[in-house]
Amino acid sequence: MEGVIAANLAAVRSRIEAAARAVGRAPDSVTLVAVSKTHPAPRVHQALVAGHRVFGENRVQEAQAKYPALREAFPDLVLHLIGPLQTNKVRDAVALCDVIETVDRPRLAEALAREMERSGRRLPCLIEVNTGEEPQKSGIFPAAADDFIVECRDRLGLPIEGLMCVPPLDEEPALHFALLREIARRTGLGLLSMGMSADFEKAIRLGATHVRVGTAVFGARDASQ
Repeated sequence: MEGVIAANLAAVRSRIEAAARAVGRAPDSVTLVAVSKTHPAPRVHQALVAGHRVFGENRVQEAQAKYPALREAFPDLVLHLIGPLQTNKVRDAVALCDVIETVDRPRLAEALAREMERSGRRLPCLIEVNTGEEPQKSGIFPAAADDFIVECRDRLGLPIEGLMCVPPLDEEPALHFALLREIARRTGLGLLSMGMSADFEKAIRLGATHVRVGTAVFGARDASQ
């Protein structure tokens, strides 16, 4: 498995580079966030040994079980929280993670601002935008995004650096990536976390700075998780 993960990483990096070059972008303008949710720590360790350092987890509890020991061995690893964050997990998330990608509602933004003030640990944050306005998904709706960004940055003083989205499964993702890019452009945000295993090349063509890739790196997830 160790060789497989290293080979997968190399293949994904090659595809990222090709997609970036195709639109005149520098390959290093795109960061691969290897999504390790449901995959055990030994697999993450194999990716670390292969030289990868940026990872994404959906749940704080799962990240707590895996990453402290991995960080001891690889102190330069970078952990993104890419799943919904409950307010009662904010303290743990701020202590453990390096980037919060899923700021999606005022109550969470306020809790993050309080905890960052208390702890003195200021993490780059991304606003999650529900570009498809799907009721079952988290994320601020596009029409409310501009005001929410201003609220987070100006009133709460959160270090908002970009946006993320998860397009609807049954819609053309490019439309959603373009919408996210436009919101970022008009609000002056530089980071765009968009694109997953099935569509990250399309996301790169539309300006993604971070792509969240799990299956293409670690293989299929355990559906029971």
